[in-house]
Amino acid sequence: MLAAIEAGGTKFVCTVSDAELTIVESIKINTSNPKQTMGQVFEFFDKYPIKAIGIGSFGPIDVNSRSKTYGNITTTPKVAWRDYPLLNQVKERYAVPIAFTTDVNSSAYGEYKLGAGRGLENILYLTIGTGIGGGYISHGQVYSGVSHPEMGHILIQKEKDDEGQSMCPFHENCVEGLAAGPAIENRWGQKGIELGQNAQVWKLEANYLAQALVTYTVSLRPDIIILGGGVMHQPSLLGLIQEEFQRLLNGYVEIPALKSYIVKPVLGDLAGTMGCLLLAQEQLQDL
Repeated sequence: MLAAIEAGGTKFVCTVSDAELTIVESIKINTSNPKQTMGQVFEFFDKYPIKAIGIGSFGPIDVNSRSKTYGNITTTPKVAWRDYPLLNQVKERYAVPIAFTTDVNSSAYGEYKLGAGRGLENILYLTIGTGIGGGYISHGQVYSGVSHPEMGHILIQKEKDDEGQSMCPFHENCVEGLAAGPAIENRWGQKGIELGQNAQVWKLEANYLAQALVTYTVSLRPDIIILGGGVMHQPSLLGLIQEEFQRLLNGYVEIPALKSYIVKPVLGDLAGTMGCLLLAQEQLQDL
């Protein structure tokens, strides 16, 4: 059996599949404190003969295998999880090969192999939800520098008539601080799901996200940009982002047809889970 741990800031999604990636069982566990959450994670996986595990975790995390804190969740705002040795805790429980990356990298990899990025080489996946994060597949490999990218924290221009405050404790005008779910709720007094077809809400959201997409486009030059996460469940948002992106890019660089360049994930909310399972599967293939 293969195991996937999609460790999110709100919930953990734990899944087991057979060797061909057919899902056998999946559960959701609220992200509370490490002892309680991981106790439920282990209770679930202990029922199965696990052969390999793929972990995609909220972060920041240490993905430098030469680092003393490799495998740790590091400077997360979730204080109870700060400096938590997630990878080592799982290793101590299960003596099997384990792949470890960010939650958004696992989603990017799932879409690269099985979803909207299938057949392409350079895939940018962004999740727009409680936070904003990005994973990049460059020529078929998960990109990482000294550490993983923090794409939600690129700086954008705040609109003059936007009286909303950034929800990022570090930056007044990063895309996560101004455009993630908590920023929408703080600005308008309601969650995005409750704001319906309010044109003012989604026009501003599209502007902020399109600014970021222009930056990613001219710096990374991906084949495709895939937008997932809860905020993207708003039906009108994708089209508004595409229109605003086209206006801001202003023809500067050539891109594929707009509707095939900025898209939603084919795998939907399963992108991260399938990416983790794929990474687990590859751990066995590398033995």
